[in-house]
Amino acid sequence: MPSYRSPLARLFTVLLAGLLAGLVLALAALPGGLLGAFGARAALAAYGDLPDALRTPAQPQRSYLYANDGTTLITTFYDVNRTDVPLAEIAPVMRQAIVAAEDRRFYSHGGADLRAIARALVANVSGGGTQGGSTLTMQYVRNVLKTDPSRTVEQRQAATEQTVGRKLQEIRYAHALEQSLSKDEILNRYLNIAYFGSGAYGVAAAGQRYFGKAPAELTLGEAALLAGLVQSPDAYSPIDGDKGEALTRRAYVLDAMAETGAITAAQAATAKAEPLTLRPTAQPNGCTATAQGRDDWGFFCDYLRRWWLDQPAFGDSPQEREQALRRGGYRVVTTLDPKIQQTAQQQATKVYGYGNKRALPIAAVEPGTGRVLAMAVNRHYSLDDNPGGQANHPNTVNPLISGGASVDGYQAGSTFKLFTMLAALEAGKPLATGFDAPGRLPTRYASDDEGNCAGTWCPSNANPQWMDGYRMMWDGFGRSVNTYFVWLAEQVGQDKVVEMAQRLGITFRAESDATFARDDAANWGAFTLGVAATTPLDLANAYATVAAEGTYCAPLPVVSVTAPDGTTVDVGQPECRRVLDADVARAATDAARCPVGQQSAYAQCNGGTATAVNRIVDRPVAGKTGSSERNATETFVGFTPQVAVAGIAANPDDVTDVVGAAVQAKVIEAVARTIRTAVAGQPVRDFAAPSRELAGEPQRPRPRPQPTPERTEQRTDPPRWLRDRG
Repeated sequence: MPSYRSPLARLFTVLLAGLLAGLVLALAALPGGLLGAFGARAALAAYGDLPDALRTPAQPQRSYLYANDGTTLITTFYDVNRTDVPLAEIAPVMRQAIVAAEDRRFYSHGGADLRAIARALVANVSGGGTQGGSTLTMQYVRNVLKTDPSRTVEQRQAATEQTVGRKLQEIRYAHALEQSLSKDEILNRYLNIAYFGSGAYGVAAAGQRYFGKAPAELTLGEAALLAGLVQSPDAYSPIDGDKGEALTRRAYVLDAMAETGAITAAQAATAKAEPLTLRPTAQPNGCTATAQGRDDWGFFCDYLRRWWLDQPAFGDSPQEREQALRRGGYRVVTTLDPKIQQTAQQQATKVYGYGNKRALPIAAVEPGTGRVLAMAVNRHYSLDDNPGGQANHPNTVNPLISGGASVDGYQAGSTFKLFTMLAALEAGKPLATGFDAPGRLPTRYASDDEGNCAGTWCPSNANPQWMDGYRMMWDGFGRSVNTYFVWLAEQVGQDKVVEMAQRLGITFRAESDATFARDDAANWGAFTLGVAATTPLDLANAYATVAAEGTYCAPLPVVSVTAPDGTTVDVGQPECRRVLDADVARAATDAARCPVGQQSAYAQCNGGTATAVNRIVDRPVAGKTGSSERNATETFVGFTPQVAVAGIAANPDDVTDVVGAAVQAKVIEAVARTIRTAVAGQPVRDFAAPSRELAGEPQRPRPRPQPTPERTEQRTDPPRWLRDRG
């Protein structure tokens, strides 16, 4: 029995095709009015069944990411390389070429060219060769149905099946569309969805892919070549297929255009004689394909992508939001400032080269908005293999600047003294709070480590001659006096200091840090000395909160997001809230003038650990250095009213590797020069002075300024139970 099924089925199909062909030819022979009435009835019968995608096309389009100037392209995201353009932005010769090549009677039929369909049915079923017969409208229907993401895989595959039923459905849908859309609307939709080979969907992508041009700039020869590709895009593509076939198809289209009167025979001959000149342009796709020579932008791009996946505006789940980024056709203007980024990257690679196992991640944030202006590090954002034995350098996609995934962050040393100072000021202690800081300070925290003081942890100052003695917040911060700040933290409560850090956006990504903060913050004695892991982005944003006089803004990587229809998605607005009294923030800023070699409003600065910053930035600035245990990391964070920048020198892959104290001066310079670029051309703004109430009255004469030693700061080792992060 099975051996007879195939011939019988084939005979039945031929007979059915013949009947259909006869019916189609009969319809084609009807007077125009009767044929129009038949078409209208067929369309009305089918219009209610039209898929939503045919009524309101929502085909995949690539999303574009731009820097904050709105013109510098960072990268694009897409599953399908496609961008819609209005018909007015498509060269007239391109419109004429596609009509001549694919559907010469486009402007006269009602959606289906009945004679052409009849010829194709008979030829295809009887084995007389493969013919088309589909109009542009029918091709558009097929293209939409086979790419509609709302349909199942089986439904999309059915849209291209070579069956009579599928062809009849196309005819009905085409008639329905012709009743509701103008010819130009249909042509525009077709040109925006047709596949032109080499991964290019739509004429905008095709113009860029083959000629590096917008569709409005296409010449006659270029338009004819593109129009010739749609019949067999992959085979005819001059990039991936046969250039000879591409030229043959170009000539065919030019002759067709001359026959339809769109161009003259002379114009066709001239265009045929033109050499094939391609300027292939590959659209970047994703964060590993940022603009050529700017793979450092990939770290910012990755941060934006992870931020995007958290935004409910783009879908109910991370998967839906990812699809929206890759298929939604958004125009995203980011906060990345190319000039600041360039300086930060230059400075990071000046300290450590790309091949160095150590890294200097740098982040810049705008106070008052949280906008992330730069994210730099001496690494290539790349999935390329690294030389033998090197895990993540020079190539990595790890979020070294923002943290997350496998990156907990780095110890930032005495930069955390800011949180102790803020907690003390908030508790009502003025800047003039004095303490005779000893070289070593016994504490209440038990310790059996070597160097303990009668069973308790007793931190010491790195440079007793320069740090010991009577200190207030101004010079305690300026000289980074460990014993002063451990004492101050004990006065206000370590839990208050930890809470202050969290309030300003410090995230504890390391499990041991998070556990300590949650369960035993009151006994985290060494917290003020920066033993918790953080990132340059968190640290810069925390200091930006102080620069903004107590207004915390969540880090934000976008200025605006525009949907394909021109509407603005409500996700680009800063999310800010007051977390500190303005006077408290001003007081902390006043003390933070001391480390950078400037003077406080109350003239109480008498030495600093980063005095070179004053000379480099050359305007009101504040900041703080930080050194972790044995100088394993070196940190500096600085700020003006307009920008906050943080950099941390560390080995991201080995916390036991010591970067050494000598690199601190380079880190300071790198951050300071990034600040200088960020504020260039902006008005000079000074910091507001704190109230006399929060300044307090100094209780002793201000000592003479003393020269800053070459090595001014090193955090004293806390006991292992205080510093071990697992």
